[in-house]
Amino acid sequence: MGIRYAVVGATGNVGREILQILAEREVPADDVTALASARSVGAEVSYGEDDVLEVAELAGFDFNGTDIVLSSPGAQVSAEHSPRAAAAGAVVIDNTSCFRMDPDVPLVVPEVNPEALADWRNRGIIANPNCSTIQMVVALKPLHDLATINRVVVSTYQSVSGAGKSAMDELFNQTKGIYMNKPETDFQENFTKPIAFNVIPHIDSFMEDGTTKEEWKMVVETKKILDPAIRVHATCVRVPVFIGHAEAINLEFEFSISADEARAALREAPGIVLLDHAADEGYVTPAECAGEDPVYVSRVREDPTIENGLSIWVVADNLRKGAALNTVQIAEMLSRDYLDHGI
Repeated sequence: MGIRYAVVGATGNVGREILQILAEREVPADDVTALASARSVGAEVSYGEDDVLEVAELAGFDFNGTDIVLSSPGAQVSAEHSPRAAAAGAVVIDNTSCFRMDPDVPLVVPEVNPEALADWRNRGIIANPNCSTIQMVVALKPLHDLATINRVVVSTYQSVSGAGKSAMDELFNQTKGIYMNKPETDFQENFTKPIAFNVIPHIDSFMEDGTTKEEWKMVVETKKILDPAIRVHATCVRVPVFIGHAEAINLEFEFSISADEARAALREAPGIVLLDHAADEGYVTPAECAGEDPVYVSRVREDPTIENGLSIWVVADNLRKGAALNTVQIAEMLSRDYLDHGI
């Protein structure tokens, strides 16, 4: 017997990807409802290659009878409707920042901390981590198990799709405008500076200590998911790429670890594809990972400037593993291991 799903934010980048992945993975479902704001009511969204769903209004939707809600609207919308869905008996897998650091809400990456899912009964809500955090902790998990990571220094190269469809449009229009001699500011709405042919070291709002909220998320979420003792320092940068986040990660371990030992551990880890050759094309870039499910790791090398140091290069499709796929994987695990009807 299948599960009754509701997808909140079904017209957004992540919501559409969730529907696509549900169909691709042939997740058994008795019913799938697409929900969005009033302005999207009546619109159609694809569910797999052949089916379409008509969008219903979130505000008036009765969640009674819904088993799992896959939610990816804004945080303010989630703050209102995720608890409402949970109160109606549904389990909400929330892809916003709203509940991630709530101590009663599990923050889950299936390849990293599946045991945390057992706490879903506390609030009826499970949080999906930030996209940049997900791909990093998937890569860190096998290395942490092998030699215990003490410190992480990460610089991200994050695509504009992480800021939504309008941000993708902004990159497209600015790029086109440059070749048509139009001012970049004509198309500047989502970012503080032009994004075309530029990089912006500013994602989310600034905090009092000069850290951006995106950087703060990577710190606190990694601690919650992987190990509270890990020290993390992040610099998050928006780059003119449509889909796919990249991360340059420098690691300091408690115990000695060689590049070959790290490669062996990464090669066997779930959710990871290791492609690491010190040669032309012997690494993965965001353009190559778009539309793909794994987290790709390349450029594994020892860092001789610190004791027990290692550097790696990590890329993933931020709309898939960084958001929609991780959400669906949680739903599959929840249904299989915790809900009575099971998949």
